[in-house]
Amino acid sequence: MENQMAPDDAILFSVVDGIARITLNRPERKNAVDESMWRTLTQLLTELRMRSDVRVLVISGSGDAFCAGADVAKSTQVEHPIRRLSRIGDVAMALFELPMPVIARVDGVAAGAGANVALACDLVIASSRARFSQIFALRGLSIDFGGSWLLPHIVGLQQAKRLALLAEVIDVDEAYRLGLVTWVKPQDELDAFVDETAARLAALPPIALTQTKRLLNEGAVNALRDAIANETAAQAVNFATEDVPAAFRAFLGKSDPPAYTGRWALS
Repeated sequence: MENQMAPDDAILFSVVDGIARITLNRPERKNAVDESMWRTLTQLLTELRMRSDVRVLVISGSGDAFCAGADVAKSTQVEHPIRRLSRIGDVAMALFELPMPVIARVDGVAAGAGANVALACDLVIASSRARFSQIFALRGLSIDFGGSWLLPHIVGLQQAKRLALLAEVIDVDEAYRLGLVTWVKPQDELDAFVDETAARLAALPPIALTQTKRLLNEGAVNALRDAIANETAAQAVNFATEDVPAAFRAFLGKSDPPAYTGRWALS
């Protein structure tokens, strides 16, 4: 088990049994992310990208909110806005491109960049009290943290325009109907379901999941011919790991799934 914290405890980080957890920990500000937190998130996501022992990442917020977005009230005016916003964009790309599956555990409000943090994750598990808002317009801002790409890809262009232009707050049922949420659970069942889902993902072949995630992300914008070519290359990599023959032996022998390692099997 490994635990790390930002100097001000604003971000909690741990890795246990292959499951990494990042918790935004400013409940008094509904976990709004200030500039030092953006820097810490960049460092953590960069580290996670290089760690072969981490199979899954879970992102959550402490208290009664997921994330209220960027803490604009605390932003310094010394640095040029382009640099500050580039830092936010770097976090968005680092999160979206993580090789392992990422779960957003959303309890309470997810607004602005906070809503798009959830959308940049692979699976969104929300409590019955979760709420979502592309609140930017009400702050005199345009959409960011990758929302201009993520939102229309998830809900379609017309619904994306509705959510972004009107800056509506929608409840979890509407979010689920639009496809922003993968599962909705009662608040008292949320953590158990998140833990179960993370454990299920952690037990699956890590290389295969990494490639499937990449293929799906790229397939959303690639032509079919490109997608099929990428799938062929990815399967060749899978066949070179220990996991494929182990999975076939278990299937043919009608035995329990093996312990997947992702190790390279060719010398």
